[in-house]
Amino acid sequence: MSTETFDVAVVGAGIGGSSLAASLARAGRSVLLLERSEEYVDHVRGEYLQPWGVAEAQRLGLHDALIAAGGHHVVSFLGYDEAFTHQEAEAAAFPLADLVPGVPGALAIGHPTACRALEAEAVTAGARVLHGVDEVRVAAGASPSVGYRIGSAEHQAECRIVVGADGRESAVRRQLGIDLHKTEPRIMLAGLLVDGVRGWPEGDALIGTDGDSILFVFPQLDGRARLYLGYTIETRTRLAGGDKAAAFLASFRVDSVPDSGRLADAVPAGPCAAYPMFDSWTDDPAVEGAVLIGDAAGFSDPTIGEGLSVAMRDARTVSEALLGSDDWSAGIFDGYREERDERMRRLRFGVQIFTDVHIPLGQDRVGERRRRLEMMTGDPDLFMILAAITCGPELAPEGCFDESVRDRLLGAA
Repeated sequence: MSTETFDVAVVGAGIGGSSLAASLARAGRSVLLLERSEEYVDHVRGEYLQPWGVAEAQRLGLHDALIAAGGHHVVSFLGYDEAFTHQEAEAAAFPLADLVPGVPGALAIGHPTACRALEAEAVTAGARVLHGVDEVRVAAGASPSVGYRIGSAEHQAECRIVVGADGRESAVRRQLGIDLHKTEPRIMLAGLLVDGVRGWPEGDALIGTDGDSILFVFPQLDGRARLYLGYTIETRTRLAGGDKAAAFLASFRVDSVPDSGRLADAVPAGPCAAYPMFDSWTDDPAVEGAVLIGDAAGFSDPTIGEGLSVAMRDARTVSEALLGSDDWSAGIFDGYREERDERMRRLRFGVQIFTDVHIPLGQDRVGERRRRLEMMTGDPDLFMILAAITCGPELAPEGCFDESVRDRLLGAA
């Protein structure tokens, strides 16, 4: 068995892991970055950075790499709904550019593309990156280490800190004995990457509500887009059966979205998969000798598209903690613990409000949905929750996240 020594061993080379590795390696820390997959492929994951996440990428010095890899800025969010005319919806488009100072909008980029770009930044900075890693064994405490296998060869890395960035089903989290709390899902969300979307403005994202469906469009470049389809958890088997992708695309042929045929007629360019949407969080993402970031530490319900932004904030906050002190005992992450706990609490409340606004589905609920959508922009507290989702959870005053605010939204029409 070979043994090597590093300052930091990061398990998981996704958005958070590669971003953290790049930041630490640029500052002269020796970093080992371990990744299970041989290559990054489409698994229907997040491909949208909110403006506050773009600001985090800028602070990490990684924004330009994402743009160079094919990412582009989304400057407007359109909200089509059968409760409004097309003209009303377009007049109420939510601008995304310059909401956060110096940020030209949200950012859309394919997940595998983003991972490759961020990994390349880590490698250029001096991190050692290994793919095809299996059977990871983590030891925390005063002498952290990571054991792993590549092929038939066993390896050991001794380090000062182990970082678990290995996603929702984190093996690092399980080995550290850290549990997650979870909310009950209310929405199923299916995703599909498509090509051949004719004439879609690359700067416009969309949410559209029609009948029993919530539709999302996140354009990429050259006629490619990531589509998402939301529906109630009670109808979770909606896409079960033979041609899931065909049934998915048929749901996009709706009257509430202008020229929706260009979405319904698009060509699948990846797998179609559906998952229940829920939040998860941990009471403490750090122990002596180890810390969790990104989805490994608990994730925001993907319905509001915060996952990549959360991972970027985690990477930046943990990087600053490690670079700001030579004392890498567990207390170094106290600020990260406190900020992340409040951040995820606010996002949980935000997705609850977002779901309340869009979940009254069906022809008999159109009027109620209109009332709630209008209230979302007309009520100052509710509007600040929308701003927090887009510009950063810390932006809104504490009082916006009180149940009394939700009670107003759910009050009688």
